Amino acid sequence: MKKTFFSYSFGCRVNQAEKESLDQQLYHYGFISDSHSPAIYIINTCAVTAKAEREARQLIYQLKRKNPKAKIIVTGCSATYWLKKHLTLPEADLYLDNKHKARLADQIVQGYFPIGKYLASSRLLVKIQDGCNRFCTYCITAYLRGKPKSKPIKAILEQIKPLSGQVKELILTAINTEAYGQDTGENLVELTKILINNTNIPRISFGSIHPWGVNKQFLAFYKRYLHKKRLVNFFHVPLQSGSDKILKLMKRGYTSEKFLDQLKKIKKINPYAFIATDVIVGFLGETDKEFQKTVNFLKKAPISRFHIFRFSNRPNTAAFFMKNKIKEPTNQEKIKRAKVLAQLGKQKYLVFLKKNFGRTSSALFLVKKVEEYQMALLDNQLPILVKTNKNLAGQIKNVKILSVKNNCLIGKLI
Repeated sequence: MKKTFFSYSFGCRVNQAEKESLDQQLYHYGFISDSHSPAIYIINTCAVTAKAEREARQLIYQLKRKNPKAKIIVTGCSATYWLKKHLTLPEADLYLDNKHKARLADQIVQGYFPIGKYLASSRLLVKIQDGCNRFCTYCITAYLRGKPKSKPIKAILEQIKPLSGQVKELILTAINTEAYGQDTGENLVELTKILINNTNIPRISFGSIHPWGVNKQFLAFYKRYLHKKRLVNFFHVPLQSGSDKILKLMKRGYTSEKFLDQLKKIKKINPYAFIATDVIVGFLGETDKEFQKTVNFLKKAPISRFHIFRFSNRPNTAAFFMKNKIKEPTNQEKIKRAKVLAQLGKQKYLVFLKKNFGRTSSALFLVKKVEEYQMALLDNQLPILVKTNKNLAGQIKNVKILSVKNNCLIGKLI
């Protein structure tokens, strides 16, 4: 069998980090990435929504038709769920649940260095934690990922050390950042401090940081270390709903007022911090009145980008057993509400882009080019197009923000 493979990842940045880690392990074993006709396809699935699960199944069908001789290996949350429920597809050759995912590269080598999209721009995704003990009523992840498991700080340092000379941005990903270190006696703030003080990586960012983790310790750390200019000023903090009634039904463990207070404190430390969030529309019990509370909350909150999900009632979650007692909005209502939030999100994002006009910022250049412009990420992760006749991918340069075009900032090198 040819030592060629191609991998796919659905869902969150944790899945993407797992994918890139697996890719690197296979490169180490002498495998080569081949998108056209690989001997092995690897699919890291997501089960957060029925849509994600459906897309994974469709991909399996498509790949088998496209390249029937290739081996298809499926792992991740949907794979774990399918194995438990005996729902696996015959088109795939191997299913590996989350518990055994870490040994996937070894199994491929026993059974049978192109660079990923992040490393091509000198960005490294590192998975620091897996599992969750929150059990939000709509979420199946805690059941599929298991109890929180953290990678010790020492192991993280050892992982990034061989690549530290190539890496310009380290992105810390986790299923639940709040749970980092609960099993090792460490915590996220301690980890980030050590990474800043013991590596020369210029940019350190968080894939997502959960509301329970934006506490006094974290805010004090952010304020103290802001001047070092090593932290990327981007915070993806999942809200899910602006209605306290819905938050309680979701078992999120905070109120909208508490959430807003946390975000305001981030903005007080740095007005140019870019805050994004996740919102679920159409959860059980969400009437027009409760949805309007979410709209009103998002209008006043310092959140500039929304990731909108239509509620998908997953079997074996608490919400699945609540559905007989609490009314679920229709699919048409969900679609309508999602469109309302999408429009509001566009407006707020544009306002924040304009707030950055005239500012000077460091920027990490990506591989992507648009005509005579090259894409870069500012110190708060906003994308910007900069005119250049050179390939600056993987380099950090200072730029001045001039204007906005087609919902993207335009800047110049200084």
